[in-house]
Amino acid sequence: MEQKRPIHSLEGEIVGEIALPEIFEAEVRSDLIKRVYLSQLTSRIQPQGRDPRSGLKTSAESWGVGRAVARVPRVKGRHHRAAGTAARAPFVRGGRPAHPPRSEKVVKERVNKRERRLAIGSAIGASASAGLVSAKHRIEEGRQMPIVVVREIEGIDKTSRLFEVLLGLGLGEELARTKKRFRKLRSGRGRMRGRKRVRARGPLIIYKEDPTVHLAARNIPGVDAVSCNGVSVMHLAPGGTPGRLTIWSEPAIGAIQERFKGVI
Repeated sequence: MEQKRPIHSLEGEIVGEIALPEIFEAEVRSDLIKRVYLSQLTSRIQPQGRDPRSGLKTSAESWGVGRAVARVPRVKGRHHRAAGTAARAPFVRGGRPAHPPRSEKVVKERVNKRERRLAIGSAIGASASAGLVSAKHRIEEGRQMPIVVVREIEGIDKTSRLFEVLLGLGLGEELARTKKRFRKLRSGRGRMRGRKRVRARGPLIIYKEDPTVHLAARNIPGVDAVSCNGVSVMHLAPGGTPGRLTIWSEPAIGAIQERFKGVI
């Protein structure tokens, strides 16, 4: 059955109606979405390792038995500060690492191209379910998903103007939620590693061409903008959980069907 959604103007008024492509009717496969999400997440991990000779660049040898001392390797020489100190062993100061990470370890989980395309289609289908979206976002009761806006949204280049458009679409409570969450400090060691604050995921704006709306969206907490040709599970299902609130431009609705033709 063909699904239709209203087209909203930049002021939030309904100015027309559009039929959703069949990709929005895809079955929601949470297991497949989670698998592809983890695959793309592991592809971001930078391989790391340790020097194979770490802790072994020394002349240390064990003295053997019969000296009433431990048989741990000790630095050779006399009359210098390091002479006789333990080295090389993993349990001594400056010794080799016991179980170091290795750069040749395979950390990326690979998935088939068909699985990846099916997972993206499934995540798009989940974005059309008001029940799944309302479980993650604060939207008006009875609101149809996804939200479709006229072409002019792609040309917005001011953050203040885009913020007004989102308020006109009835997303004020959702923007307040993401802003409040952005103020929270992350607990744990991540604060020292450039991940000081926890960022909530809010509306996702999907456009067709290379416009300026992504410049206007980057300074609103929780709001992201991505091309319909580059949208992935990472955008549509952050954390591997489907049902993100999406705002589609009218041209992007038609272009997404061309990309996923034959998926379902």
